[in-house]
Amino acid sequence: MPITSVEKDLEALTMQIVADFPVPVRRLWDAYADPRQLERFWGPPGWPASFTRHDLVPGGTSEYFMTGPDGERSGGYWEFLDVNEPNSFEVKDGFAGPDGEPNADMPDMRMVFNFQETADGSRLVTTTYFNSLEELESLVEMGMEEGTRAAMGQIDDVLADLASFAADLKTQSQNLTDTHVRVSRVIRGSLQQVWEAHHDVELLQRWQTGCDGWVMPVCDLAAEVGDSNRFEWEREGGGDRFGFVGELLEREAPYREVTTERMIDTDGPTTYNELTLTPVEDGTLLSLVITYPDAGLRDQILATGMIDGMEDSYARLESEVLGTA
Repeated sequence: MPITSVEKDLEALTMQIVADFPVPVRRLWDAYADPRQLERFWGPPGWPASFTRHDLVPGGTSEYFMTGPDGERSGGYWEFLDVNEPNSFEVKDGFAGPDGEPNADMPDMRMVFNFQETADGSRLVTTTYFNSLEELESLVEMGMEEGTRAAMGQIDDVLADLASFAADLKTQSQNLTDTHVRVSRVIRGSLQQVWEAHHDVELLQRWQTGCDGWVMPVCDLAAEVGDSNRFEWEREGGGDRFGFVGELLEREAPYREVTTERMIDTDGPTTYNELTLTPVEDGTLLSLVITYPDAGLRDQILATGMIDGMEDSYARLESEVLGTA
């Protein structure tokens, strides 16, 4: 159990939890920066968390839900008030309803996470600030302290599992819900390099071509929110051309972009794509959360070998554009 102390100050309306870990600060920080790792310990045993959004930047947002043993869900969100990588971050922490929106009937809190170097590794000091004594007592009665202790008891196993999150792993997909899929890969390049590689036409045409033997003759990038994208591919020498069009809905350079996507000349449905880039120790974690209309279409598209094609593209990005493979 990494927790060394829990102290409640009824006058200051705070609860402070201190936990020590035998790993460097950077490794501990990355466990909170990477949603694949965070969701392994944020929910207590029996209530695993799923993060459908995780933007670890000032003004960013995280959205998650925890699933109980009988399938019941409890949702939550973070609004990032301050981020000082890899030393601290501060969030507004609250409950969310079934639609993912903040639940105004439940209290919210301010939480500060401080990451400190120690002689034996690192220390995490988490301080929660409550709005009133009544809210503090209510949340403690709901089991907040016990739940936090149980959840943090899982961190050691995550920190020890380096293999599952190594930079040399291929592209992976994870079904978050019946309609949400998260595609993840660490790209061995800086945040700015990876962002630029997604927003420079010449660079995109060099690496985003999927499996070998294909080229990208059309690459029309949206200049600003409300503009359209258009991408087309064909075999080298011509033939079998296909493509996608979509709208740019959000852009927060250099870490987040949201677009829609629909296959050209088909009646196929539109997907909703959320790209998030996060600095980690060995490069930049790319997370792409795709929302499909239903589980059937999700499974149909994943079965086409889409993830293999994305891996070929990301490997090409590292080797031909970034020179880091």
